[in-house]
Amino acid sequence: MKTLYISDLDGTLLNSSAALTPFAIETLNRLIEEGMHFTVATARTSATVTHMLADVAMKVPVVLMNGVAIYDMAQGCYVETNNIPEQSRAFIFEVLRSEGLEGFLYVIEDNVLSTFYEKIDSPHAKLFVEERVSRFGKSFVKVDSFYSCADKNVVYYSVVDTKERLQSAYERLKRDSRICVEFYRDIYYPEHWYLEICSRLASKFHAVQRLRRGYGFDKVVSFGDNYNDLSLFEASDECYAVENAKPEVKARATGVIGDNGNDAVPRWLLKNYNKSKD
Repeated sequence: MKTLYISDLDGTLLNSSAALTPFAIETLNRLIEEGMHFTVATARTSATVTHMLADVAMKVPVVLMNGVAIYDMAQGCYVETNNIPEQSRAFIFEVLRSEGLEGFLYVIEDNVLSTFYEKIDSPHAKLFVEERVSRFGKSFVKVDSFYSCADKNVVYYSVVDTKERLQSAYERLKRDSRICVEFYRDIYYPEHWYLEICSRLASKFHAVQRLRRGYGFDKVVSFGDNYNDLSLFEASDECYAVENAKPEVKARATGVIGDNGNDAVPRWLLKNYNKSKD
């Protein structure tokens, strides 16, 4: 039986410092070398994931931006992307403008991901940019208006702010059935919340189904911790929540393993993969 093991990153595979431990790197590489099919499904982009997983010999494409894109790290190219429907873009931009939100618009064209912003005056937006520039060398492009990007291949929008500042926009945006809107708390800064927008066809669920069909996997085993992992669990034959996961995620899981700070996922793989090698 050909099995895919797929893990969320933040709060699941990564430790509390948003990094892979030496133990995790060594374990993953050893199991992959032995034939384990392993990948990740994350809200992060290729710019950060390629840095975070630089020491792991990833052979199966990774799922990025909650299912917006499937990216082959070995080849350095996007296997598949899902654009936000053109009909929805004007509606999204109008809601963002009227709510005064400072976020980031992601575009993929010619195999290149570009990140645009209108302004970064809020402390939440500034922290978002500073962390990604300093840790991953990510670049951001200023535009006068997101409307200037309306004819591009827009795939994703993300904003981080307080729950109160984002709640109204979330309620308005989720009325558009052509888009998927995720709304959840940041695990590193509890006072921060994320609002993320993509195509309705872009989700961890759909991305896993495409990997299953495209690479002939008979079984999928997944690991997660947050609300955006529920669709990952839905696409899996077995799903495991880390101990630090949200209660709703634990309730949907096949089982609960240790916490991310103690390398729960690589320890589970080390113990269980050898029992059922492909």
